[in-house]
Amino acid sequence: MRIAIVSPEFAPDIGGVETYAVEFVKELARRGHQVTVFTIPHAAGEANLPGVRIEPLLRLCRAADRKALASFDADAWHALNAAYAWIANDRPGAVVSVYGNDFLHPYYPIAQPDLTKAPVVWRWSGELTRGLGPLWTRLTSRIVRRTLPHAAHIIACSRYTERVLLEMIPQCGGRTSVGFVGVGKEFFGVKREPARDRAPRLLTVCRLSEPRKNVDRVLHALAQQKERYEFRYTVVGDGYDRPRLEALAKELQLADRVRFTGFVSREELLDIYAHSDLMVLASSAIPGSHEGFGIVYLEAAASGVPSLAARVAGAAEAVDEGRSGMYVEEPTVAALVDALGKFLGDTVTFEPAACRQFAGRFTWANVVDHALCYYGGSASTAE
Repeated sequence: MRIAIVSPEFAPDIGGVETYAVEFVKELARRGHQVTVFTIPHAAGEANLPGVRIEPLLRLCRAADRKALASFDADAWHALNAAYAWIANDRPGAVVSVYGNDFLHPYYPIAQPDLTKAPVVWRWSGELTRGLGPLWTRLTSRIVRRTLPHAAHIIACSRYTERVLLEMIPQCGGRTSVGFVGVGKEFFGVKREPARDRAPRLLTVCRLSEPRKNVDRVLHALAQQKERYEFRYTVVGDGYDRPRLEALAKELQLADRVRFTGFVSREELLDIYAHSDLMVLASSAIPGSHEGFGIVYLEAAASGVPSLAARVAGAAEAVDEGRSGMYVEEPTVAALVDALGKFLGDTVTFEPAACRQFAGRFTWANVVDHALCYYGGSASTAE
């Protein structure tokens, strides 16, 4: 089957949606499908995936992208971001995957006009685009609300995301289902180093450009436990908030126990998981932004590492409480102090095998199997 994937978020960029897109495409190609990925140009160059054609044509502008995609033909079209749901108007039978933030508060200004084609105006297109950014965002939200119901089928990454979508755009009713996410096989091969005589090692993996990830609250909670317990805390990820968080760690006198690595390679990440004892990511849900699911919880579990999460949004489906980790009801500092104290004090423990067993339920093969059911070109009813 010739499958066209429209995904502005793609490798070499790093993030949960990028991981979803790459693993989804790799699984399609592994099965022998002819896959073409339409994405944005990347300064670092394009990904090289066996059996996958990468076309960096997207300009995050509906008018320009419509022209760029017009000459391509495929048996199935699948947009991996709600901002591109408009392709369903041009390609009957198109499928759209949604994660939450992409339809709650679209972050790609695809409503912006193609100013580079306008006489004279193209000289100031960059300034105009930036200055009118809020307008393009509002208009993009309207386009998403109007075009998503035209998709043949909409695949949500979690039950929570599906519920929020139907509350926000009830016209999508009758054509949604939950496909969940997967976890890479390489994480199941991580050989863990038992804690035994060393200090417990805590880990957070996330972008440091979303304050709702609450890394600062984790630091405050650890500061209240530093006199009682030994620990080491590694924060993997980067973003504009990193300098503030590093300064906070010093202010809380945690600098000798906290390490910020920035973005790391997949090999380095696997090694970090091998030497970690608890993933800590207690995100909040705020207007326009929530944790759609949280692939990192599954990556940790597949590596035999339990997670501490907040029972909020899609994260509430990403941890098997008591087996692959534990929850706080709300990600407050007080709740984190209590939960971390139970783990560091060995009041609660988890078995790596149980973590991996839970993660084993989530495979990219299952995600692709689910999507292929809706590549028939007609509207589908919810499962």
